[in-house]
Amino acid sequence: MSRFLASLGRPVLAVLAAFGRVTLFAAETLRHLFTPPFYLREFGQALLQIGWFSLPMVAMTAFFTGGALALQIYSGGSRFNAEAVVPQIVAIGMARELGPVLGGLMVAARVASSIAAEIGTMKVTEQIDALTTLSTNPMKYLTLPRVLAATLAVPVLVAVGDSIGIAGGWLVGTAKLDFNSATYLANTRDFLEAWDVGSGLVKGAVFGFIVALMGCYFGMNSGRGAQGVGAATKSAVVSASVLILAANYLLTAVFFTS
Repeated sequence: MSRFLASLGRPVLAVLAAFGRVTLFAAETLRHLFTPPFYLREFGQALLQIGWFSLPMVAMTAFFTGGALALQIYSGGSRFNAEAVVPQIVAIGMARELGPVLGGLMVAARVASSIAAEIGTMKVTEQIDALTTLSTNPMKYLTLPRVLAATLAVPVLVAVGDSIGIAGGWLVGTAKLDFNSATYLANTRDFLEAWDVGSGLVKGAVFGFIVALMGCYFGMNSGRGAQGVGAATKSAVVSASVLILAANYLLTAVFFTS
């Protein structure tokens, strides 16, 4: 029995220990937020890489998701003579849930892997040690600009994705499902509330923080050699994706059930 309990306890303790290390890493990152020096060039480059270069992928994902969502809602609603709710549910679904979650997952796939590979390679080639030798704090120079840039950029990507996803639903609704364009847009405007959009933007900020934090954490703790960098990249994407889904549930429970 003791061996059985030990076999159950070891992975639980490992998960708790990993959670503690990530929490301390996040606290160490945020500790440098208000203390100089500030590396604005690194922040600007991170903002460009995370925000602007992720926009096409997020936009395409949102557009096709909005169109598919309109088709699915119409198909399901037709069973109950409720086809008219397509505009409302597409708008609310994109703003509250699909826009932030899919945008966060797309950014995680692109950004978390990139950050982990970049920082992991710097560690393997001893560039991080060189920064320390030059009296430059690696956390402040490498981690903070990326975490801050992702936290600010992902909500903007979510807002753009929401708009494009709703536009995708509108295009499918008017071109394929015979909705009147003016009526579709009026229903979208009347039933979409400010907090529906605002909650999605808050989720986007949290997801961006998670994505960059996981990329930096696993990059900083990468093993030696190409195999270590590959493992860090994989762990960063998987961890970011799982944490995004978990955080989405918690934020949804707080925003819409409290």
